[in-house]
Amino acid sequence: MKNANKFFLLIFILMLTSLIRMSAQSIDALLDEGEKYYKQFNNEKALEVFKKAEKIDATNFELLWRLSRTYVELAEKMPTENGDQKDAQLVVYQKGLEYAEKAVNKDPNSSAGYLRRAIANGRVALFKGIFSVAGVVNQVRADAEKAIQLNNGGNFLQGVAHYVLARTHAKTSEKWKPARAVLGLGWADNEVALEEYKKAIALYPTYLMFYVDYAISLEREDDYKTAREMLTKAFNCQKQNQDDDNRLVDAKKLWEEIKNKN
Repeated sequence: MKNANKFFLLIFILMLTSLIRMSAQSIDALLDEGEKYYKQFNNEKALEVFKKAEKIDATNFELLWRLSRTYVELAEKMPTENGDQKDAQLVVYQKGLEYAEKAVNKDPNSSAGYLRRAIANGRVALFKGIFSVAGVVNQVRADAEKAIQLNNGGNFLQGVAHYVLARTHAKTSEKWKPARAVLGLGWADNEVALEEYKKAIALYPTYLMFYVDYAISLEREDDYKTAREMLTKAFNCQKQNQDDDNRLVDAKKLWEEIKNKN
Protein backbone atom coordinates (compact mmCIF):
# COMPACT_ATOMS: atom_id res chain seq x y z
CA MET A 1 0.00 0.00 0.00
CA LYS A 2 2.81 2.42 0.87
CA ASN A 3 4.47 1.78 -2.49
CA ALA A 4 1.17 2.40 -4.28
CA ASN A 5 0.74 5.72 -2.45
CA LYS A 6 4.27 6.75 -3.40
CA PHE A 7 3.55 5.82 -7.00
CA PHE A 8 0.37 7.92 -7.15
CA LEU A 9 2.15 10.83 -5.42
CA LEU A 10 4.91 10.67 -8.02
CA ILE A 11 2.37 10.65 -10.84
CA PHE A 12 0.59 13.66 -9.29
CA ILE A 13 3.87 15.60 -8.98
CA LEU A 14 4.79 14.82 -12.58
CA MET A 15 1.36 15.93 -13.82
CA LEU A 16 1.49 19.13 -11.75
CA THR A 17 4.98 19.92 -13.03
CA SER A 18 3.81 19.38 -16.59
CA LEU A 19 0.82 21.68 -16.08
CA ILE A 20 3.01 24.40 -14.58
CA ARG A 21 5.42 24.12 -17.52
CA MET A 22 2.58 24.33 -20.03
CA SER A 23 1.13 27.33 -18.19
CA ALA A 24 4.47 29.14 -18.28
CA GLN A 25 4.81 28.44 -21.99
CA SER A 26 1.28 29.77 -22.61
CA ILE A 27 2.04 32.94 -20.64
CA ASP A 28 5.26 33.52 -22.57
CA ALA A 29 3.49 33.05 -25.89
CA LEU A 30 0.75 35.51 -24.91
CA LEU A 31 3.30 38.05 -23.68
CA ASP A 32 5.08 37.83 -27.03
CA GLU A 33 1.79 38.23 -28.89
CA GLY A 34 0.76 41.19 -26.76
CA GLU A 35 4.13 42.86 -27.34
CA LYS A 36 3.65 42.46 -31.07
CA TYR A 37 0.40 44.41 -30.91
CA TYR A 38 1.93 47.00 -28.56
CA LYS A 39 4.70 47.72 -31.08
CA GLN A 40 1.98 48.24 -33.69
CA PHE A 41 0.36 50.79 -31.33
CA ASN A 42 -2.71 48.53 -31.14
CA ASN A 43 -3.24 48.74 -27.40
CA GLU A 44 -6.82 47.50 -27.55
CA LYS A 45 -5.66 44.21 -29.02
CA ALA A 46 -2.66 44.07 -26.71
CA LEU A 47 -4.95 44.42 -23.71
CA GLU A 48 -7.19 41.64 -25.02
CA VAL A 49 -4.20 39.31 -25.24
CA PHE A 50 -2.76 40.30 -21.87
CA LYS A 51 -6.14 39.75 -20.19
CA LYS A 52 -6.11 36.19 -21.56
CA ALA A 53 -2.72 35.71 -19.92
CA GLU A 54 -4.10 37.11 -16.66
CA LYS A 55 -6.66 34.30 -16.55
CA ILE A 56 -3.78 31.82 -16.56
CA ASP A 57 -1.58 33.58 -14.00
CA ALA A 58 -2.73 36.86 -12.46
CA THR A 59 0.51 37.20 -10.47
CA ASN A 60 3.04 37.05 -13.31
CA PHE A 61 5.36 40.04 -12.89
CA GLU A 62 6.12 40.49 -16.59
CA LEU A 63 2.39 40.52 -17.27
CA LEU A 64 1.53 42.94 -14.45
CA TRP A 65 3.79 45.76 -15.59
CA ARG A 66 2.69 45.29 -19.19
CA LEU A 67 -0.94 45.58 -18.14
CA SER A 68 -0.06 48.81 -16.32
CA ARG A 69 1.64 50.16 -19.43
CA THR A 70 -1.27 49.17 -21.67
CA TYR A 71 -3.92 50.85 -19.53
CA VAL A 72 -1.88 54.07 -19.37
CA GLU A 73 -1.37 54.05 -23.14
CA LEU A 74 -5.09 53.46 -23.68
CA ALA A 75 -5.97 56.35 -21.36
CA GLU A 76 -3.66 58.65 -23.30
CA LYS A 77 -5.77 58.21 -26.44
CA MET A 78 -9.19 58.54 -24.82
CA PRO A 79 -11.41 61.52 -25.74
CA THR A 80 -11.58 64.28 -23.13
CA GLU A 81 -14.13 66.68 -24.58
CA ASN A 82 -16.43 66.68 -21.56
CA GLY A 83 -16.46 65.90 -17.87
CA ASP A 84 -17.75 62.36 -18.25
CA GLN A 85 -15.00 61.50 -20.74
CA LYS A 86 -12.37 62.98 -18.46
CA ASP A 87 -13.71 60.96 -15.53
CA ALA A 88 -13.54 57.82 -17.66
CA GLN A 89 -9.94 58.60 -18.61
CA LEU A 90 -8.95 59.00 -14.97
CA VAL A 91 -10.47 55.60 -14.16
CA VAL A 92 -8.26 53.98 -16.82
CA TYR A 93 -5.16 55.79 -15.56
CA GLN A 94 -5.92 54.51 -12.08
CA LYS A 95 -6.31 51.01 -13.48
CA GLY A 96 -2.78 51.34 -14.82
CA LEU A 97 -1.64 52.48 -11.39
CA GLU A 98 -3.35 49.48 -9.78
CA TYR A 99 -1.40 47.03 -11.92
CA ALA A 100 1.84 48.91 -11.31
CA GLU A 101 1.26 48.56 -7.57
CA LYS A 102 0.77 44.83 -8.05
CA ALA A 103 4.02 44.64 -10.03
CA VAL A 104 5.98 46.43 -7.30
CA ASN A 105 4.52 44.15 -4.64
CA LYS A 106 5.28 41.06 -6.72
CA ASP A 107 8.94 41.95 -7.31
CA PRO A 108 10.22 44.89 -5.23
CA ASN A 109 13.73 44.37 -6.59
CA SER A 110 12.83 45.05 -10.22
CA SER A 111 13.06 48.50 -11.78
CA ALA A 112 10.14 47.87 -14.14
CA GLY A 113 7.43 47.98 -11.47
CA TYR A 114 8.67 51.26 -10.00
CA LEU A 115 9.01 52.81 -13.45
CA ARG A 116 5.47 51.86 -14.41
CA ARG A 117 4.15 53.23 -11.11
CA ALA A 118 6.06 56.46 -11.67
CA ILE A 119 4.56 56.82 -15.15
CA ALA A 120 1.01 56.02 -14.04
CA ASN A 121 1.23 58.43 -11.11
CA GLY A 122 2.79 61.04 -13.37
CA ARG A 123 -0.20 60.89 -15.69
CA VAL A 124 -2.55 61.21 -12.73
CA ALA A 125 -0.59 64.23 -11.46
CA LEU A 126 -0.76 65.97 -14.84
CA PHE A 127 -4.46 65.14 -15.08
CA LYS A 128 -5.33 66.55 -11.65
CA GLY A 129 -2.77 69.35 -11.57
CA ILE A 130 0.58 69.24 -9.82
CA PHE A 131 -0.42 71.60 -7.00
CA SER A 132 -3.46 69.50 -6.10
CA VAL A 133 -1.51 66.23 -5.78
CA ALA A 134 1.92 67.18 -4.46
CA GLY A 135 2.24 63.85 -2.68
CA VAL A 136 1.74 62.01 -5.96
CA VAL A 137 4.46 64.11 -7.60
CA ASN A 138 6.85 63.24 -4.77
CA GLN A 139 5.98 59.56 -5.30
CA VAL A 140 6.79 59.87 -9.01
CA ARG A 141 10.21 61.24 -8.16
CA ALA A 142 10.84 58.56 -5.53
CA ASP A 143 9.82 55.72 -7.86
CA ALA A 144 11.93 57.00 -10.76
CA GLU A 145 14.93 57.30 -8.45
CA LYS A 146 14.28 53.80 -7.09
CA ALA A 147 14.16 52.35 -10.60
CA ILE A 148 17.48 54.03 -11.35
CA GLN A 149 19.01 52.85 -8.08
CA LEU A 150 18.05 49.22 -8.77
CA ASN A 151 19.62 49.60 -12.22
CA ASN A 152 18.10 46.56 -13.92
CA GLY A 153 15.85 45.92 -16.89
CA GLY A 154 18.24 47.02 -19.63
CA ASN A 155 19.29 50.29 -21.24
CA PHE A 156 15.88 51.20 -22.61
CA LEU A 157 14.14 50.82 -19.28
CA GLN A 158 16.87 52.73 -17.49
CA GLY A 159 16.82 55.42 -20.16
CA VAL A 160 13.08 55.87 -19.65
CA ALA A 161 13.59 56.01 -15.87
CA HIS A 162 16.06 58.88 -16.26
CA TYR A 163 13.66 60.54 -18.70
CA VAL A 164 10.74 60.29 -16.25
CA LEU A 165 12.89 61.78 -13.50
CA ALA A 166 14.01 64.55 -15.85
CA ARG A 167 10.48 65.37 -16.94
CA THR A 168 9.27 65.37 -13.35
CA HIS A 169 11.88 67.98 -12.48
CA ALA A 170 11.16 69.96 -15.65
CA LYS A 171 7.37 70.06 -15.43
CA THR A 172 7.29 70.70 -11.69
CA SER A 173 9.92 73.46 -11.87
CA GLU A 174 7.71 75.38 -14.33
CA LYS A 175 5.57 76.32 -11.35
CA TRP A 176 6.42 79.28 -9.10
CA LYS A 177 9.05 78.06 -6.63
CA PRO A 178 7.76 79.70 -3.42
CA ALA A 179 4.36 78.09 -3.98
CA ARG A 180 6.00 74.76 -4.74
CA ALA A 181 8.17 74.93 -1.65
CA VAL A 182 5.13 75.24 0.61
CA LEU A 183 3.86 71.94 -0.83
CA GLY A 184 7.19 70.14 -0.52
CA LEU A 185 8.06 70.45 -4.21
CA GLY A 186 10.89 72.92 -3.89
CA TRP A 187 13.36 70.25 -5.02
CA ALA A 188 12.32 70.51 -8.68
CA ASP A 189 15.10 72.01 -10.82
CA ASN A 190 15.33 72.40 -14.60
CA GLU A 191 19.13 72.09 -14.43
CA VAL A 192 18.73 68.66 -12.85
CA ALA A 193 16.30 67.83 -15.65
CA LEU A 194 18.97 68.70 -18.22
CA GLU A 195 21.44 66.27 -16.65
CA GLU A 196 18.84 63.50 -16.46
CA TYR A 197 17.84 63.98 -20.10
CA LYS A 198 21.48 63.60 -21.10
CA LYS A 199 21.71 60.35 -19.15
CA ALA A 200 18.55 59.06 -20.81
CA ILE A 201 19.91 59.82 -24.26
CA ALA A 202 23.28 58.23 -23.47
CA LEU A 203 21.52 55.02 -22.47
CA TYR A 204 19.07 54.92 -25.38
CA PRO A 205 19.95 57.42 -28.12
CA THR A 206 17.14 56.65 -30.59
CA TYR A 207 14.04 57.68 -28.65
CA LEU A 208 12.35 60.74 -30.12
CA MET A 209 10.70 62.11 -27.01
CA PHE A 210 14.00 62.20 -25.09
CA TYR A 211 15.35 64.79 -27.55
CA VAL A 212 12.15 66.83 -27.74
CA ASP A 213 11.76 67.27 -23.99
CA TYR A 214 15.49 67.89 -23.60
CA ALA A 215 15.20 70.66 -26.21
CA ILE A 216 12.27 72.20 -24.34
CA SER A 217 14.33 72.37 -21.14
CA LEU A 218 17.32 73.76 -23.05
CA GLU A 219 15.13 76.51 -24.50
CA ARG A 220 14.15 77.51 -20.96
CA GLU A 221 17.85 78.09 -20.25
CA ASP A 222 18.27 80.09 -23.50
CA ASP A 223 20.58 77.43 -24.96
CA TYR A 224 19.06 77.69 -28.40
CA LYS A 225 21.98 76.19 -30.30
CA THR A 226 21.94 72.91 -28.38
CA ALA A 227 18.14 72.87 -28.43
CA ARG A 228 18.19 73.03 -32.24
CA GLU A 229 20.72 70.19 -32.32
CA MET A 230 18.43 68.06 -30.18
CA LEU A 231 15.41 68.87 -32.34
CA THR A 232 17.33 67.88 -35.46
CA LYS A 233 18.12 64.53 -33.86
CA ALA A 234 14.45 64.13 -32.93
CA PHE A 235 13.43 64.70 -36.54
CA ASN A 236 15.74 61.86 -37.56
CA CYS A 237 14.39 59.32 -35.05
CA GLN A 238 12.06 56.53 -36.06
CA LYS A 239 8.69 56.45 -34.33
CA GLN A 240 8.67 54.01 -31.42
CA ASN A 241 5.85 55.37 -29.26
CA GLN A 242 2.19 56.06 -29.98
CA ASP A 243 2.69 59.68 -28.87
CA ASP A 244 5.61 60.38 -31.22
CA ASP A 245 3.41 62.18 -33.75
CA ASN A 246 2.29 64.63 -31.07
CA ARG A 247 5.87 65.09 -29.88
CA LEU A 248 6.91 65.89 -33.47
CA VAL A 249 4.25 68.59 -33.57
CA ASP A 250 5.76 70.06 -30.39
CA ALA A 251 9.25 69.78 -31.90
CA LYS A 252 8.28 71.61 -35.10
CA LYS A 253 6.56 74.36 -33.13
CA LEU A 254 9.62 74.86 -30.93
CA TRP A 255 11.90 74.83 -33.97
CA GLU A 256 9.97 77.71 -35.53
CA GLU A 257 10.21 79.65 -32.29
CA ILE A 258 13.99 79.30 -31.84
CA LYS A 259 15.39 78.70 -35.33
CA ASN A 260 16.75 82.25 -35.61
CA LYS A 261 17.67 82.83 -31.97
CA ASN A 262 21.32 83.07 -30.88
